[in-house]
Amino acid sequence: MKYFLIVGERSGDLHGSNLIKGILQHDPLAEIQCWGGELMEEAGAKLLHHYRDSAFMGFWEVVKNYGTIRRQMQECKKQILAFRPDVLILIDYAGFNLRMAAFAKAHQILTFYYISPKVWAWNQKRALKIKRVVDRMFCIFPFEVDFYRKFDYQVDYVGNPLLDAIASFQPQPSFKTERGLDDRPIIAILPGSRVQEVKRMLPKMLSVRQQFPKYQFVVAKVSNLSDDLYATDVPDVAFVTDASYDLLAVAHSALVTSGTATLETALFSVPEVVCYEAGGLTYMIAKQLVKVPFISLVNLIADKEVVKELIQEEFNAERIASELKLTLTGPSRQAMLNEYSRLQELIGQPGASERTGGLMVKALKN
Repeated sequence: MKYFLIVGERSGDLHGSNLIKGILQHDPLAEIQCWGGELMEEAGAKLLHHYRDSAFMGFWEVVKNYGTIRRQMQECKKQILAFRPDVLILIDYAGFNLRMAAFAKAHQILTFYYISPKVWAWNQKRALKIKRVVDRMFCIFPFEVDFYRKFDYQVDYVGNPLLDAIASFQPQPSFKTERGLDDRPIIAILPGSRVQEVKRMLPKMLSVRQQFPKYQFVVAKVSNLSDDLYATDVPDVAFVTDASYDLLAVAHSALVTSGTATLETALFSVPEVVCYEAGGLTYMIAKQLVKVPFISLVNLIADKEVVKELIQEEFNAERIASELKLTLTGPSRQAMLNEYSRLQELIGQPGASERTGGLMVKALKN
């Protein structure tokens, strides 16, 4: 059977690659084309478009690049029709993918969605559009089942694919030595995987460096972004590229940009401070629309504050330093680690990618 997958960012590439492996376990002769990245290509898909050319973040960035986004949509539609897949599989990336779902529906192409758009966070009535244009939704958070039930839409809860990625991860025993790191405890800096995120987040994250001389600050870089983006005049800072899991495996604490990495950090049992700052217009719009009390996945899943979130004005050197200190030692650190254990129980067991692949192939065969 023929599958066409679309993702729009680095984490989607990871989850898409694992889903492809799951599909191939149940359909070894599958033909797969994708909009994604190197990981999906390595897993067995034909890569038609790289996500780095579509990673626009924030309201103003989307408006500024609307012409490019529109051309990319037209290109994607042509490729879908040329391939004529048995199913279009969409992974997160709501702004683009919901339009592709509507297009597929109009052309009588079956559509599955893996990793639901965060409609429970803002503009919840988009769930009605999803119900209309998506034939089957595969969710990765247990609370999403109850959310969609309010709209009389039955979805499949398959577990969280991050557990698969982490379960298959093999840490490098010589990681610290090979990367030139010393014996001081490590504070991991995860500034994000998009240009706008790194530009905005990294300088403030490193602004507290000199207040923690007994610790190493190690920044997780991604290879699809320019090295110039990480340039800094802050002394005694180390960098590692495409090695966030190896970094988290040896980290003592972390400063993390809000996103998937907040949950990954928790699943590695690394106490963290979640950071986020958007452009003024983007934040003003988001503040009016967002309907949930937290921005980090850790707190949303736990349904309470487990990790501290520093957002906009609170994301400053004084608050970063004070909250980071609380993660290094003492009762606050231990309380966070205790909550991480509960979080693991809420999420469940690995196997989401294989389960989802199996369910998708079975649905197509039926």
